[in-house]
Amino acid sequence: MSSPSGSAERKFVVTNTLIVRDIQRSVAFYRDVLDATVIREGKPTFLRLGNIWLTINRGGGPTDDKPEVVAAPPTDPKVLSIFLNLRVTDIRHYYDLWSSRGAKFISEPKVHATELRCYMRDPDGYLIEVGQTTMTAGPLDLYL
Repeated sequence: MSSPSGSAERKFVVTNTLIVRDIQRSVAFYRDVLDATVIREGKPTFLRLGNIWLTINRGGGPTDDKPEVVAAPPTDPKVLSIFLNLRVTDIRHYYDLWSSRGAKFISEPKVHATELRCYMRDPDGYLIEVGQTTMTAGPLDLYL
């Protein structure tokens, strides 16, 4: 909702944290391949990618506020627990652009009932879906 002045009052921000093996390598991928903006460098590093925030950090052992939880990057690329979903205006354009920058796609864009989509992986094996919605007049109409 917008405030009377027309600007939205921010109540909170959602970030997606990726636990990675090498922060610099992962930041380079999201910055150089997908055009993310680095907001803060360090441990953790914060990026803005489209309309989301990414936190890139190393794994680690339990802490006093999560005493039985270990943070680690994915260990089996065949097991999916989370993935990024990048919705684009022209899937062929982004497939070609990001491929030219080093992205490794699993397949070329494929036609599905309500979208075109393909998948790539980041350096730690996180799955990234790239999709172009075809069920609305504009490919991003659902998200505006």
